[in-house]
Amino acid sequence: MSALVNGLRSRRDVIALGTDGPGAITVRVQIPELWDLVTVRCAEGTSSTALKQVVLDAFGERHHPASDYVLKLRGFEVLDESAPVTVAGAREGSTFLMTFRHRRPVR
Repeated sequence: MSALVNGLRSRRDVIALGTDGPGAITVRVQIPELWDLVTVRCAEGTSSTALKQVVLDAFGERHHPASDYVLKLRGFEVLDESAPVTVAGAREGSTFLMTFRHRRPVR
């Protein structure tokens, strides 16, 4: 993935999740409620649960547990969060959408 695409609408730093080796991919995770996204470099066996937790830590979200969020890829929910992100269908440059599992009232 080019540096230009990686830098679009994302923070400058790339979060490293696991060791960077063969099979590692770079994905972006967007949280629409925060109007922000982060770039994460995932090791080969990184699970969706670990990805969710790292993203929540990056955004400083402490009020809601990771189970309150759903992770979507290409519009579909990632059902097996214990499986690696590559098994869920992610490839280099994929963008995940992470949002609340249930709708929140507007205040």
